[in-house]
Amino acid sequence: MKKILLCFGLSLVHLFSLAQYKVSFIINKLPSYHKSSDKIYLVGNFNNWNPHDDKLQLKSISGKPGITIELSRGMHEYKFTEGGWQSAESLDQGVPTPNRTLVVERDTTINVEIQHWADHFPKKERISTASKNVHIVDNSFYMPQLDRHRRIWIYLPASYNSSTKKYPVLYMQDGQNVFDDATSAYGEWGVDEALDSLGKPHKEIIVIAIDNGGDKRINEYSPFDMQQYGKGEGAQYVDFLVQTLKPYIDKHYRTMKDEKNTFIAGSSMGGLISFYAILKYPKVFGGAGVFSPAFWITPPLKQINPEQVKKVKGKIYFYAGQAEGEHMVPDMLNVFEQMRIHSKAKMQTVIRAEGKHNEPTWRNEFPLFYKWLL
Repeated sequence: MKKILLCFGLSLVHLFSLAQYKVSFIINKLPSYHKSSDKIYLVGNFNNWNPHDDKLQLKSISGKPGITIELSRGMHEYKFTEGGWQSAESLDQGVPTPNRTLVVERDTTINVEIQHWADHFPKKERISTASKNVHIVDNSFYMPQLDRHRRIWIYLPASYNSSTKKYPVLYMQDGQNVFDDATSAYGEWGVDEALDSLGKPHKEIIVIAIDNGGDKRINEYSPFDMQQYGKGEGAQYVDFLVQTLKPYIDKHYRTMKDEKNTFIAGSSMGGLISFYAILKYPKVFGGAGVFSPAFWITPPLKQINPEQVKKVKGKIYFYAGQAEGEHMVPDMLNVFEQMRIHSKAKMQTVIRAEGKHNEPTWRNEFPLFYKWLL
């Protein structure tokens, strides 16, 4: 009877999580130079961030630019464009507007003001901010598990070229945003600057950053199929890290190969796949930085398999901000509690009242995670 009730309860939770609500987006204010003939598009994690999706072109609601769509319950990120990222909404001087967020619980209307369009400002050459210790391993590294290619970055400690010692390794997702402001969409983590400034007695480390797959990002970072986004390719992606990329890095660089010196980290979907990686390969990864994990995308990952979790004995740093939506912290704490019950992993849970779902927030948190990890 208990099993029947549990299955029934889980089924209700699953059906509730799939519920669709009508969300209307209405733009109340546009830049003075905006022409009424210019098309506006809604873009977000609900359409794989396609900036020119004809299905999401705004029409008119009560005489104002607007659109009504159906969204699933939970947190979503979005913004507006005029058909391309070069003409996305921006702040003064063309500074990118941070992703907007909303938490869907019911039918609702969102009123928006757009300050500027990015292409209104003269295009400025983006200057690289990567430190001299950052290099490109390969601009087109082959991923046999997914039959794709990807840019791979590496950060080598300052002492690497003047020593013969070996170093631990941290693998990070969304490589475009890890080291260089010139390649990031909304700002970089500044991992290289953080590590360069720590100095002794902090332990030095090699950092490998893997670019995300653009329109394949959600799929590659999800270990489960998704009703809204399609096939989950997270298992193959993690296999690529372990079976292809790690052996290459261990062969070509002086690394400590054991699990006690191999770590993984990421944010949002990158945090989700980093958590999954340490579950799937507990004898490969000895630590994980799970920043603002997008557990709402894949509800099955919130139901921990006790037998699988028992094998995890590494270190896990869970981080979430209370300004990320009402489900972020409860979802993360739910997973943490299950891990605490069934696993011997050493864990740290950090919740910041002011924490937002963006790169500046994760940049501030990274040094604290790193000091705790090593």
